[in-house]
Amino acid sequence: MKRKQSGITLIGFIIMLGVGGVFVYMGMKLVPMYSEFYSVKRSLTDLSNEPGAAQMDANKIRDLFFRRMEMSYVDSVKPTNFKIIRGDSGMEVTVDYEVRRQLIGNLDVIGHFRAEQQFRSKTD
Repeated sequence: MKRKQSGITLIGFIIMLGVGGVFVYMGMKLVPMYSEFYSVKRSLTDLSNEPGAAQMDANKIRDLFFRRMEMSYVDSVKPTNFKIIRGDSGMEVTVDYEVRRQLIGNLDVIGHFRAEQQFRSKTD
């Protein structure tokens, strides 16, 4: 009775490790970009939930936001990326920025992120 071998060869295993390694490496470059973005969104949401946020001065909101960015170690957001538009019922804060990370050699990954938050007066 002859048994048939089944399984993966050494060459196939090395190729699978290489492909898996590329995906892990790309994940190591992309996950911090998205982690920063979620920190920006969370900071905007938390800031809008503070009491009297809709009546705050624009400079005060900017200062509080960038303090939160320092605590979250977010370096990609610059003051030029932060915009406040006042309206009748409150204001809208927009953070629009790009992150560029080197992937392999001269190949870069560019992430464009935009977070918006409404600051409205709470009426009972």
